[in-house]
Amino acid sequence: MRMHRGSSKDARAAPGPSESLPLSAPPAFVAVEIEVVRGASVERRSVEVRAGTAVRATLRAIGRAPEGCAVLVDDVPIPLDTPIDRPLRLIVVPTFSGG
Repeated sequence: MRMHRGSSKDARAAPGPSESLPLSAPPAFVAVEIEVVRGASVERRSVEVRAGTAVRATLRAIGRAPEGCAVLVDDVPIPLDTPIDRPLRLIVVPTFSGG
């Protein structure tokens, strides 16, 4: 017994819209320079974090309590839940100290 597949020309659908794909994938890890400023002293740290990591988690990774800090990028304060998606230099200013 011979089976007939039929004509594929009748069921052909119009091609869908083409996708716009990026030329390269985003980096898996991002370099972050951190400067903790307290009075006249500056502590500099470098860390690599996975792209999309929140500033809060980055500060915890270097042993800082994020809730007690103000974080600035280019002299502008940013929220602690800001995701890091590119290389950054963070200025961290502790806002209180224990006593």
